[in-house]
Amino acid sequence: MAEGMSGAMGRPTGRCAWAGTDPGMVAYHDTEWGTPLHDETRLFELLCLEGAQAGLSWSTVLNRRDGYRAAYDGFDAARIAAYDDARQADLLLDARIIRNRAKVHAFRENARVVLTLRAEAGGLEPFLWDFVDRTPLVNRWTDLSELPASTELSIRVSRALARRGFRFVGPTIVYAYLQSAGLVNDHTLDCFRHPDNAGMPPPG
Repeated sequence: MAEGMSGAMGRPTGRCAWAGTDPGMVAYHDTEWGTPLHDETRLFELLCLEGAQAGLSWSTVLNRRDGYRAAYDGFDAARIAAYDDARQADLLLDARIIRNRAKVHAFRENARVVLTLRAEAGGLEPFLWDFVDRTPLVNRWTDLSELPASTELSIRVSRALARRGFRFVGPTIVYAYLQSAGLVNDHTLDCFRHPDNAGMPPPG
C-alpha cells in the first residue's frame, strides 16, 4: 500500500490498496467510499449499482455511473418503477449501461420495492441504518486481505432486503453496499481516511 506521512500510533498513512492508481477509483475512494450516506436517492442508486457489479469489477460500474444516471432518470425510483416493457427493451440496447437482462429487470423491481418500503418504513435510509443503531461500524484491518467477503450483519441485511423483494442482494453484494454507503468503515489502518487518522491529508 502507498505510504505517506505517519498516522495514529506511527502507522504509515496512505490509502486502501484497492484504490490503485486509476484516477476515478482514487477519487471514489478519497471522497465517497466509507462515507456515511443518508440521501435516499443515492442509497437506492448505490443498491442498484452494487447489484449491477455482480460478476464484474467496481471500476466497470463506476465508469458507467454517469451513463446509468442518464439512462435511469437520475435514479428517481417512482419513474423507474413505472417503466413499461418497451422502456426496458430500450435499456437493453443502451450502450451506456451493462446490458444484462436480469440486472435491467432488477432495477425496475427494486424501484417498486423501494417505493413500498418508503410508504411502510420511511425508506431505505431508516431501514438500513437501524441495523447499525445509526452509527457506522468501524473496523481496524491492517491489510486488505483481512477484509471479509460477507459478515453476520450483511447476511441479516441481505435476508431482510430479499424478504422485501429486492433483487441482487446476496450477502457479498450487501457487504460491499454497506462498505460503500459507510454503514461499515473498512478503510485499512494505514489509510488516511480511517477514523484513527482523522485530519491526515491524502498521499501525494
